[in-house]
Amino acid sequence: MASHITVSPIFGPVTVEAAGVVIGTSHRALELREGSAPPVIYVPRQDIDMARLTKTRHRTTCPWKGEASYYSVVLPATLLENAVWSYETPLPGMAAIAGYLAFYPDKITVRRC
Repeated sequence: MASHITVSPIFGPVTVEAAGVVIGTSHRALELREGSAPPVIYVPRQDIDMARLTKTRHRTTCPWKGEASYYSVVLPATLLENAVWSYETPLPGMAAIAGYLAFYPDKITVRRC
């Protein structure tokens, strides 16, 4: 793992909400801290209503985490494009976040309960 990245468990539940709709709750979330960037909460895929997510073709690459895949959130009243990302096969040292989902805070609300 890059020395400027830490991944820690979050004790207690987190709730993930998109446009007023709860799409998941988790007791197994992780907090990733990377340098001076704001912390990012990662939630296991199994704790999210994946029926509301659609994988897109969008990809980005991080030199420390690897290639990220993206998902849009499809709701009856709205589409939140590329609002969710996942490192499905992250680089060595970042296995803790493999298959977890992270959420853009300007599109999705992740709350510690």
